[in-house]
Order: sequence, then C-alpha cells, then structure tokens
Amino acid sequence: MPYARNAVSVKASSTSRNTLTRAELGDSLEEFLAKATTDKNLARLLVCMGEALRTIAFKVRTASCGATACVNTFGDEQLAVDMLADKLLFEALRHSHVCKYACSEEEPILQDMEGEGFSVAFDPLDGSSIVDTNFTVGTIFGVWPGDKLTGITGRDQAASAMGIYGPRTTYVVAINGFPGTHEFLLMDDGKWQHVKETTEIKEGKLFSPGNLRATFDNADYEKLINYYVSEKYTLRYTGGMVPDVNQIIVKERGIFTNVTSPTTKAKLRLLFEVAPLGLLIENAGGYSSDGKQSVLDKVVVNTDDRTQVAYGSRDEIIRFEETLYGDSRLKAELAAATV
Repeated sequence: MPYARNAVSVKASSTSRNTLTRAELGDSLEEFLAKATTDKNLARLLVCMGEALRTIAFKVRTASCGATACVNTFGDEQLAVDMLADKLLFEALRHSHVCKYACSEEEPILQDMEGEGFSVAFDPLDGSSIVDTNFTVGTIFGVWPGDKLTGITGRDQAASAMGIYGPRTTYVVAINGFPGTHEFLLMDDGKWQHVKETTEIKEGKLFSPGNLRATFDNADYEKLINYYVSEKYTLRYTGGMVPDVNQIIVKERGIFTNVTSPTTKAKLRLLFEVAPLGLLIENAGGYSSDGKQSVLDKVVVNTDDRTQVAYGSRDEIIRFEETLYGDSRLKAELAAATV
C-alpha cells in the first residue's frame, strides 16, 4: 500500500536559498529531488544510481551461493555479486552523462565516465562476505562536485547515499544543503517512495561495536565497551557497516564504533565508506568522529586512506572522544556557544 502523502516540515539552510522548503512522505524519488535540489544534473545522477541499486537488490536476492562465493549473471558472465554490483554502478554513472570520474573499493584507480559535473566514489557491496548467510548488505557512495577524488573532504560532498538490501530494499539519501536524511522504499511497481525523514539523533542506549579485537591492546576502547555493558546498553551489531549505521538513522539513537589498536590497524576507507556515511549521519542530526574531529573534516590524500570512526548522538560522540583521547572538541564547541 502506498504511503500517504504527509507534509514534512523542513527548514532550508542559508546555503540552499534556492531549494524548496517542503518535502512530503509519499513523494517519488524524482518528486523529492525536484524539491531538494535545483541542480538537475545531481538529481539525474541520484536517479541513475537508484536504478542500479534496484538491479543490485534483485541480483543479491537471487544469487547462487557456494563454498567460496555468491554469484549471479551479468550478460553472458557469471560474476561474484560484489563484482557484479561494481559493474552495474559504473554503468549507471556512464549512463548519467553527468559524472566525470568514478572509483570504487574494487577499482580504486579513477575511471573516466566521459561525462562532466561530478565525481563519485563507492563501495559496491559492503558486507559481501555475509551474503551467503542472508544478512543485510548494502551499497555506499559519495558524490563530489568537479573532477577530483583526492585533496577533498567529506564536507565537500554534494550528496551521499546508501542502498540497503534486507527484508526491505531502501535507498537512504542526504543532500548537502537540504535538511535531513531521507529514506526511500522500493515498492512493488519498482519505484522509490519517500517513507522517512530523520533530522535528529537522540540519546539512547544502543551500541554497535566493531573491531572488538582492538580491546586486547587498546585499554581505552576496552573501557568504553565496558561502560556500554555496565550501563546495560542494547547490543545491535550485524557485522555489516551499512545496516549498523542505518539503524542509527532509522531508530534515531545509538552509536557505532570501529576503533584501532597497535595490532589491529584501520580497515574502513575514508573515501568509499566513512565520509559518505558521515554525511548521512550528520545530515540526520547526528555526529561523527575519528577520535579528534568530524570525519567530514578529514582530507582524502589517497583513495586508500583508512581511519577509525564513530557515528552517533552528540553525547555518545563526546563520550567516545573523551574516553579515547581525554577530551572532546564537541564540549569545547558547546562551551564556546554558551559564552
């Protein structure tokens, strides 16, 4: 049953003076984008990527899984589903005609998409190793204006999004300069329908602790995990970054952590995963941190740059920074704001 059209009251930022200030639940993706951005090329790119996500969802759902990989057809080929997703996303970007360069975790060297306007970095199928267990997996991508994917920050993104392939297939979008992070549901007719807007991440005892092996030789991370347990936080961790971060947006509370140690180095890539998810979280009213700063302020020097990260509510990020490094830049910002 289609969702009823309900007005979502949003207040446009000063940087988006030309955007409309009203979005509605029940809008199609195209209707929403017409309200969220005046940049028709950005809207086209997000629609083209949405079409690719729809196909990837079907290919994941119908994949054949053996002892070593899950595969499906791509033309006359049989491909592992992560490589298949990679090809579909590159095809969508070429078809958009508004993408100059693109790269992915599978193809980290910039590929010329023969368009102009934007450059895109993506993780084609985050969690591909758990497809055979039927856990939720997803796609992550960030969209930057221009023709560079290094020497930029997450805050420079024009938009970011993730596709979530679980019991429901959803497309979660954040547009820089337009309030909120917005969820679209794939309906029976193959169209995306706007079903949720998130503008605030509240406090709540929900935690998703990644890389717990780091607690072996990172006493501060062990202290943080022990705090969550002693304070009776609810543990919700799937092993897939997309569903674990998405639940913060959907539940509007909680924290996700992935911390390093001397023997467990950073695995999460700033360009392909951390920065795009950072925009989704911060547009939703949440916060992000690498321990000392917002991940959106980290400069991408190389496409393979990696980092530790936390996403969550303000107080949870303050606790994360204070526990790991002794103080929090957010506390200083709050103190300055009250002066």
